[in-house]
Amino acid sequence: MINRLIITHPDDWHLHLRDGSVLVHTVFDASQRFARAIVMPNLKPPIITTQQALAYRNRILSVLPKDKIFQPLMTLYLTDNTTAKEIISAKDSGYIYGVKLYPAGVTTNADSGVTSLTKLYPIFEVLQKKKLPLLLHGETIDPSIDIFDREKVFIEQNLIPILHDFPELKVVLEHISTQEAVEFIKAMPSNIAATITPHHLLLNRNAMLLGGIQPHHYCLPVLKKEKHRQALIAAATSGSPKFFLGTDSAPHSKSNKESACGCAGIYNSHAALELYAEIFEAADSLSKLEGFTSFYGPDFYGLPRNQAKITLLRSPWKVPKNLPFGDQVLIPLQAGLTINWCLEKKQ
Repeated sequence: MINRLIITHPDDWHLHLRDGSVLVHTVFDASQRFARAIVMPNLKPPIITTQQALAYRNRILSVLPKDKIFQPLMTLYLTDNTTAKEIISAKDSGYIYGVKLYPAGVTTNADSGVTSLTKLYPIFEVLQKKKLPLLLHGETIDPSIDIFDREKVFIEQNLIPILHDFPELKVVLEHISTQEAVEFIKAMPSNIAATITPHHLLLNRNAMLLGGIQPHHYCLPVLKKEKHRQALIAAATSGSPKFFLGTDSAPHSKSNKESACGCAGIYNSHAALELYAEIFEAADSLSKLEGFTSFYGPDFYGLPRNQAKITLLRSPWKVPKNLPFGDQVLIPLQAGLTINWCLEKKQ
């Protein structure tokens, strides 16, 4: 039995840090485990310009613990009014590593998102030329489509036509949640990849509904059937460079999760790496963990792999029942439960 695991320092290729007073908590947790992170732009108001992205980056760095090296990789939020000039400015800044496409209203703070994909074709042309990745929340917003089918339908009706017209566009299909998404990514060329979250690997849709509605397990894309979870585990542990770590850690206060809104999002930054280790071990695939967490993401983005190492120990610990979140609290993934791996604490 392996009791000590040393891997190249991982990165998080899909992370929500939010803004304001909560940054001190979210940045702390992320920086304990990851050297870099693709930071999502769906703030209020959203990050739609290079100037806004750089200012947000400075706010993140201002609360970074002094003993940590953590690089926020910034993104822009696409709208119907995004211009080619702004995309070029973003790429030329040297700090923006992707643009995020939210279909309007598809998830938290997506009200300013895209209403027509075809109107963005001039933007896709620039992204393709500049080799700036398009990061997709890949769900249709058609209200007639069952919520459990929205990822599959988006791929069929929206993503396939985009890739047909822009075959060299670099695309990350974020937080995939279905067997259909796995099979699609596997069939695509190397410029198409996907991130997989710990919660979609750990939970199926029963976790939202057994014993009453469980709001802290509600996320988008929504958790799916067990067959989809198994397909995601197989993809993550396959050793394929087309699948890599993206936590989609998305914090909301306890009061906002347990309200009539029941905001979508699961917070996992407090234990994401430890949970991935537990999931890979359960699949008898610890030897594949380093590629998934530390190699395939930077390779896709054209960035150097990290040189530093991080150590995980087999040492069970109990997740707190709540964590600070500004002047409120949040309920983290696996709250009150035991995780078998922990980060080695440096003396």
